[in-house]
Amino acid sequence: MFVLHKMASSSHPLFTSSLKFSPTHYLSPSSFLSKQYYPPSNLKSFYLFNKPHHRPFSSPAAAVATDPSTAVTADDVTKEVDKVVLPTNQSSHTLLRIRHTCAHVMAMAVQKVFPDAKVTIGPWIEHGFYYDFDIEPLTDKDLKKIKKEMDRIIGRNLPLIREEVTRDEAEKRITAINEPYKLEILNSIKEEPITIYHIGNEWWDLCAGPHVETTGNINRRAVQLESVAGAYWRGDVNKPMLQRIYGTAWENEEQLKAYLHFKEEAKRRDHRRLGQDLDLFSIQDDAGGGLVFWHPKGALVRHIIEDLWKKIHMECGYDLLYTPHVAKADLWSISGHLDFYRENMYDQMKIEEELYQLRPMNCPYHILIYKRKPHSYRDFPIRVAELGTVYRYEFSGSLHGLFRVRGFTQDDAHIFCLEDQIKDEIRGVLDLTEQMLLQFGFDKYEVNLSTKPEKAVGDDDIWVKATGALKDALDDKGWAYEVDEGGGAFYGPKIDLKIEDALGRKWQCSTIQVDFNLPQRFDITYIDSNSEKKRPIMIHRAVLGSLERFFGVLIEHYAGDFPLWLSPVQARLLPVTDTQLEYCKDVTEKMKASGIRVELCTGERLPKLIRNAEKQKIPLMAVVGPKEVETDSVTVRSRFVGELGTMGVNDFITKIKDAVNNRTSV
Repeated sequence: MFVLHKMASSSHPLFTSSLKFSPTHYLSPSSFLSKQYYPPSNLKSFYLFNKPHHRPFSSPAAAVATDPSTAVTADDVTKEVDKVVLPTNQSSHTLLRIRHTCAHVMAMAVQKVFPDAKVTIGPWIEHGFYYDFDIEPLTDKDLKKIKKEMDRIIGRNLPLIREEVTRDEAEKRITAINEPYKLEILNSIKEEPITIYHIGNEWWDLCAGPHVETTGNINRRAVQLESVAGAYWRGDVNKPMLQRIYGTAWENEEQLKAYLHFKEEAKRRDHRRLGQDLDLFSIQDDAGGGLVFWHPKGALVRHIIEDLWKKIHMECGYDLLYTPHVAKADLWSISGHLDFYRENMYDQMKIEEELYQLRPMNCPYHILIYKRKPHSYRDFPIRVAELGTVYRYEFSGSLHGLFRVRGFTQDDAHIFCLEDQIKDEIRGVLDLTEQMLLQFGFDKYEVNLSTKPEKAVGDDDIWVKATGALKDALDDKGWAYEVDEGGGAFYGPKIDLKIEDALGRKWQCSTIQVDFNLPQRFDITYIDSNSEKKRPIMIHRAVLGSLERFFGVLIEHYAGDFPLWLSPVQARLLPVTDTQLEYCKDVTEKMKASGIRVELCTGERLPKLIRNAEKQKIPLMAVVGPKEVETDSVTVRSRFVGELGTMGVNDFITKIKDAVNNRTSV
């Protein structure tokens, strides 16, 4: 269940354009940064959370999340202006029925407005519904016509009638109305009898339900058509391109309004726009789609993340690796990727009469390092980790900013251990995962444990032991989890973890997978206490998933307002006039020598310098005028706290360093 909180935005208006500045017309930096020119904003921002009792971050380690203006504190919750609970398809059967019926009503409306349109499929989805049509490309004007017709159908209060027919009768009816896609759908249905749902006596669809009793049960003011997009039939590029109409539907107008506010907030946080506005990354057409260019500021954030990742892993007993980006194609044949993953791999390249392959995974490389020498049972556990860049083919139409790319760096690690070490190693991974994610303020997770599927490698007894070890580790950790029976990979059971961001959205992030397949394929062994050869257990695990995707999540989670410790530029010095420039240069060098990421900006009038710093979401602005030069000080404003007044340079440096060490704001 979702809860929507409405709170005052922490953003500030810019200086009034009427202010004029010159060397002879001087205002003190404190007046520049005072609330006189930064009045509290009366704008509202909306935050979506997955639980009505959303709690603030629960441990000092998670305090970083209280730094940015996008974070939620206990005060925010207690001072909330209003609250709207947004149900989900899982929590509200009524909502699911409304959305499913809306898909049918929309299809009926489309065929009334465009009689030649052919219908395909129309399910409910997370926030609404969609339906695919074989029709000429649609415009926003067409969507308005369709919505108007939907409103008429809803207003007529037509009944939804379920009918059971034989397969032959269904085929006869579909052929009579010339719906070729429905005929293909019918052929894919294995169950009988075939069920049909009618809207009154005017329109029908193959469907298993469920639906509302009548169209009048839908609140037309809580329904909105959102967009239209192209979609290949059955997701196959060799099949016809269809028009997919997306809509959203809710139980009442208040829920729709809350959802639209959520959408606007998500749009404001879109990492693709912010990545460009803040000059963090780009994807260059000249180089190709899905290939990420990390700009200096984005690369600096990545450097901070990588250093933290390496530090934590080394503290937890991992050895760090670097391995090649290509390998002989035979390696991927042994691993099975050429058989099971070929469609996601790039074409092979020929080098000196041998075929090589860009790596889609890091696992075989780590196994080769394991195999370089014999191992004894005394060597275990063996933990290796790598920030390994991999390359996977994705259709150009599926590429999406940092979230869906063709080249990315996985925070990959593998653990080789004995059967009786599985539980402790999994628990160690869970602890490391929590430690890492808390650094970025993520402390709410959705955890799933997936068990043995019908087709699997490995004996039943090892599956039972491994699955039991995963369950025991989760129970020891005290994390609630859902069991996905039969949802494991063919090579072993797994734990998947989704993190929840500031809008309550869940992102697949960490994964822990036990693997019985690759140790067998590569014939890796060790010598046990009886001097016999045995096969070790292999555990795959990633905490962040990929650096590119995780960075995209961070940008949207923080809305680009990175906390002080993570911000690529922590402070910006702003001289009132060029007279203070030399002093500012000295202060800048002193701050850099103390490890602070600081910039000196000049060449513009002070109001514009401050406006630019605000746009770039710089955490700290330090303005310097004649009085600051005389007193060896700066006048400071924090984006997250507000005006801090005038302070000595050494005090300013100390405050920044303390805040970075404690993951707080200045």
